[in-house]
Amino acid sequence: MPSTVTVCSRCKPSAWMRIFARSILQRSCPAAAVVFAIVLSGMGARLVQAGEVDAVSAAALHARYEDLQNRLDHNQFQRPLYLESSETAEGVKGEVYARVDYPFAVVRAALVNPDDWCDILMLHVNTKYCRASPDSRGPVLKLSIGRKYDEPLEQAYRLDFAYRVAAETANFLQVKLNADSGPLSTRDYRIALEAVPLDAGRSFMHFTYSFSYGLAGRLALQVYLATIGRNKVGFALIDAGSGGRPVYIGGIRGLVERNTMRYYLAVEAFLGAVSAPMQGRREKRTRDWFAAIERYPRQLHEMEEAEYLGMKRREYLRQRTLILLPPA
Repeated sequence: MPSTVTVCSRCKPSAWMRIFARSILQRSCPAAAVVFAIVLSGMGARLVQAGEVDAVSAAALHARYEDLQNRLDHNQFQRPLYLESSETAEGVKGEVYARVDYPFAVVRAALVNPDDWCDILMLHVNTKYCRASPDSRGPVLKLSIGRKYDEPLEQAYRLDFAYRVAAETANFLQVKLNADSGPLSTRDYRIALEAVPLDAGRSFMHFTYSFSYGLAGRLALQVYLATIGRNKVGFALIDAGSGGRPVYIGGIRGLVERNTMRYYLAVEAFLGAVSAPMQGRREKRTRDWFAAIERYPRQLHEMEEAEYLGMKRREYLRQRTLILLPPA
């Protein structure tokens, strides 16, 4: 039988919040996190301590893991991974949920340093430069985003991501990267990663990538999708198709699904190289990332391996010798 929680009407909210959070952590009910959020809205969230919020967030992610068990075990990716996307009139979002064979301590240690996140983002074929710089409000990741070929940095787009470790405990990690503006009149770029331990050797991760746009941004994206990106698709299956040729989602949702997967696979490639000798880590994660995206050539293939590796080696060399100044 499901366990129940008795909330004392005379208890201070902070006291029964701890009781409720503990109940969620015991996985009494996957919907408990939703109920808890409703209770908070009625009682006043200002009384919640940071540790209590982290506990509820971790419990919600554990509950999501339980809900996704079947999809993690049976999917088109041939690995314990689930991808979903959504689109509104003002923005688009992609999310990856994945079970990984790394202890949570390894995941947490590897993903809290802003310099390491630059190494992750640099694996993406369109990232031409990334450097973590100090700022009065915290670290900033200065990115240059360009075409998939060699390109001078002055021709690339600049994105400055504010970097923050929002939560780091023995049982929960949350990292957030936010950029106010981006290329093609887009804005509000958000990259977020959450992780919880499952057992001694496995963790569960939730990766989110999203951005917003106004009318100008939507029109610019539509021009891209009608020209360079006209034949590109995402992963969501629209129709099984005839003759064994499935029909996948296109448009802006297809775009965000592709980039969400590229960035998530970069996280996995980075984790996979952590145990390698220091001098060989960059080469290993670069090769591993390319091998990972080539498992999904219909969506993610852009160039041949030798071309990609050569381009990245040149970009890394340039990055070692160049510090970009703020835009004039």
